[in-house]
Amino acid sequence: MNDYLDFDQKSIARDLSAVANENRLRILHWLAEPEHHFPPQVDGDLINDGVCVGFITEKIGLKQPTVTNHMRILQEAGLVESKKVKNWVFYKLRPVRVEQLLAGVALMIRSNSPT
Repeated sequence: MNDYLDFDQKSIARDLSAVANENRLRILHWLAEPEHHFPPQVDGDLINDGVCVGFITEKIGLKQPTVTNHMRILQEAGLVESKKVKNWVFYKLRPVRVEQLLAGVALMIRSNSPT
């Protein structure tokens, strides 16, 4: 196996580990359709700015530091982006990045499959 493929597999494995947690996967699901899962916000638009971490915390029922840690992991994997508005941090899904991750997994599986 060449070094480039090893690097890709390590990168894909790291990013998949970000979604391998039930809470993070649930949050990604909610962020995919924020208007369906969250009420309107006062300080930020659900679509343009993202969802306030307070709304995510309330909906998932975890402590705010735990949610912040989950969001950091998702952000490090490039699956969400953050934006600070006033005293709040808003998160929104990066759907193109999610699609790239899934396409990378599909490509890796297809390239290792016998024809």
